Amino acid sequence: MSTVLGNRTFRHLFLAQVVALVGTGLATVALSLLAYDLAGENASTVLGTALAIKIAAYVAIAPVAGALAGRIPRRVLMAAMDVTRAGVALALPLVTHVWQVYLMVFLLQAASAVFTPTFQATIPQVLPGEREYTRALSMSRLAYDLESLFSPLLAAALLTQVTYGWLFVGTTAGFLASASLVLSAVLPKPVPVEPTGDARARAVRGTRLLWATPRLRALLALDLAVAAAGAIVYVDTVVIVRDHFHQPAGAVSLALGAFGAGSMLTALALPRVLTTAGDRALMLAAGFALPAVLAAAAVLTATAASSWSWGALLAVWALVGAASSAVLTPGGRVVRRSAADADLPAAFAARFSLSHSCWLLTYPLAGWLAAGSGIPLTAAVLGAVALAAAIAATAAWPARDPARLDHLHTDLPAGHPHLAGAHPTADGWRHGHHYVIDRHHRTWPRPAASR
Repeated sequence: MSTVLGNRTFRHLFLAQVVALVGTGLATVALSLLAYDLAGENASTVLGTALAIKIAAYVAIAPVAGALAGRIPRRVLMAAMDVTRAGVALALPLVTHVWQVYLMVFLLQAASAVFTPTFQATIPQVLPGEREYTRALSMSRLAYDLESLFSPLLAAALLTQVTYGWLFVGTTAGFLASASLVLSAVLPKPVPVEPTGDARARAVRGTRLLWATPRLRALLALDLAVAAAGAIVYVDTVVIVRDHFHQPAGAVSLALGAFGAGSMLTALALPRVLTTAGDRALMLAAGFALPAVLAAAAVLTATAASSWSWGALLAVWALVGAASSAVLTPGGRVVRRSAADADLPAAFAARFSLSHSCWLLTYPLAGWLAAGSGIPLTAAVLGAVALAAAIAATAAWPARDPARLDHLHTDLPAGHPHLAGAHPTADGWRHGHHYVIDRHHRTWPRPAASR
């Protein structure tokens, strides 16, 4: 990992991500306390609505990030989003009504929906080597996992000395520090984006790219499998721990910590594993592991609680974290392989939006089913969703999936620059190269064309 941190630009961007994540973690704790002050016993409803607004903002705003990244310098765009988030965080302690909380959450998450995919699209150009980029993805995954463990502890420590309103000040400081680090980084010159019509057309460009590329359709299916398994962890852990296993409140953190530990250990191991195992084999195996561990969760929560079943649940949660990390961490490699440099912002933005659409489905499913039908049935249904998603991913992702594909052009005139080295045939011009969906390649070639 130290080799990628030796790259000054990546080091500054990674530190910007870390301090912004810590700030976000502090804001999460402070927002919970603010909701309780405003709504009392209805605080859970407020937070549930805020979570839905967060995901909806991601889904709606992220595609716009791809269009903005092609028109605004990325460093300026990311710094502007950090400053926006800092301003919103500083204003949160001043709100006095629940609707104001919802508005602030939307603004905060809309800025994040622009910042995050732009950041993701920048890293493969900062670290073009496959090995270094894989390590960078693992470090990014670790940053998310460590934030989920470290930020609540930091917030708890700060709350022994100050009121929760000061946590928003810490959030503001984190975002401003992130903006400073982004501005201090020297980013590679972006590949020019060719005009493709109005802003709406540019915004949907990444979505069309994802749907037209088989391995990216498979990636979206695997994102659904992760969302199905993750939803029961994030939404139902407190009910499982407190009501089924009758454990104290502190055990909720232990269960979530097991999930995070599984994810972190996997992220640390992936750079070495991916040198021998391909993305497809590893990610599909992880995809099929998710319904298996959800089936185990259904069995554990359907049987009487005991010390061994409690320990088994912690192991199951760790396996969910491990399998999720094995899908999410290499996902950036798959996106990078499947898009031209100029289209990376649009591709990452589309994936960010569509993957969060999966959570928008599974979050309420996990909540409503658990409340109405119990945890065992919830785990079984979400396991069935994960299994269907893993099967769909396997069907969509060809077993033979080379980067270079031979294909036929029937719509380009002789002498076109793209046809350099192509061979004339009765139907058009045939050649082969690293194949991605772009203005010269609107559809994926049929398997017979990839000889």
